Amino acid sequence: MTRHFLSLMDCTPKELRMLVERAVTLKAILRRREPHEYLRGSSLALIFEKSSTRTRVSFEAGITQLGGNSMFLAPAELQLGRGEPLEDTARVISRMVDAIVIRTHEHAKLTAFAAHSQVPVINALTDRFHPCQLLADMQTYFEHRGDIAGRTVAWIGDGNNVCQSWINAARQFGFTLRIATPPGYGPDADILSAAGDAARPVASPEEAATGADLIVTDTWASMGQESEKEVRTRAFQGFCVDTRLMEIAAPDALFMHCLPAYRGVEVAADVIDGPRSVVWDEAENRLHAQKALLEFLLG
Repeated sequence: MTRHFLSLMDCTPKELRMLVERAVTLKAILRRREPHEYLRGSSLALIFEKSSTRTRVSFEAGITQLGGNSMFLAPAELQLGRGEPLEDTARVISRMVDAIVIRTHEHAKLTAFAAHSQVPVINALTDRFHPCQLLADMQTYFEHRGDIAGRTVAWIGDGNNVCQSWINAARQFGFTLRIATPPGYGPDADILSAAGDAARPVASPEEAATGADLIVTDTWASMGQESEKEVRTRAFQGFCVDTRLMEIAAPDALFMHCLPAYRGVEVAADVIDGPRSVVWDEAENRLHAQKALLEFLLG
């Protein structure tokens, strides 16, 4: 059967750890400037309904470094923009390329596309999950602090698609996730419930951060929520990750943010630009983690 990567739950814990280990190896190979065109001749289609910096660049650069090629397909340039059924587009494109990367709004669109694709479909972000980001995040933590199993991670901010992928990561990698969100902005109840004791809501950012090995946040208003920006800014007062929160975390705690970041809003400038921040390694690791994923799915 065709393997898709729509969420972290599409892999076993062993497979995910293997992907992280392979990403570390591929990073070292690239830095030694050794040829590694293991996917020579492979074609990757990228269908993006939402704008992107890190995701698009990392996938296009990654498949090129592996010896393949990519094509960026904006929906307006496809027959999708003229009303062709999603299922028909999936049937046709999957007969012509080796894998398809999709960045869209509704997760249901992604699952429908995957159901009619003959080749692997990769979730490059939906309103429900952002699993590729978590592969890079896990790689980054492993590189800086070793195994994340048994550690405590604090999510402070919006219970969005990235938060929900962190919940899945807690299940798969064996750490504890504390989630601090304003009332009404928590993650989906079904995703949280499925995680059991691996993830739990807490009453405040301070409770989440106390003794945590890692603090993570994201923008308070994601793509498509621009009209809610003022309302969200008021609701999220007190949820900025600042020096005060970092000081009550573990002494060697790290800070992560998937970017783009808004200094002085969800994170203080002296935190994201400070010595505990690993956001630039985290961003770079999108390249290496996704190369490992492409190898895994394309064999």
